[in-house]
Amino acid sequence: GLVIDGRTLNIIFQGGLEEKFLELTQHCRSVLCCRSTPLQKSMVVKLIRRQLKAMTLSIGDGANDVSMIQAADVGIGISGQEGMQAVMASDFAISRFKHLKKLLLVHGHWCYARLAKMVIYFFYKNM
Repeated sequence: GLVIDGRTLNIIFQGGLEEKFLELTQHCRSVLCCRSTPLQKSMVVKLIRRQLKAMTLSIGDGANDVSMIQAADVGIGISGQEGMQAVMASDFAISRFKHLKKLLLVHGHWCYARLAKMVIYFFYKNM
């Protein structure tokens, strides 16, 4: 994993070091941005989506995470003390961070199975 702060992201984006940053993120399973602005968070997600053509997942719990959640392919909002802005902008909402495992493994599997059945049914109906 990679943990990066706002100052370092500022240096990366202003210094034209996006390619080096992408090389580093390709070796990571997850990237965690801390102490960064909402614009920096969304720029990281957009950079990963545009250059690496990877599917992105953003998890946030406050109003400062809304732009990052909207920029990602899948956005998860955590309702809590920060308010409901992240939940309103997200694709999925959970009440606590510990429910993330069940959301990804169980509901993700069910969604995949339902989508596969729908595609098969679509071909069946159109033939």
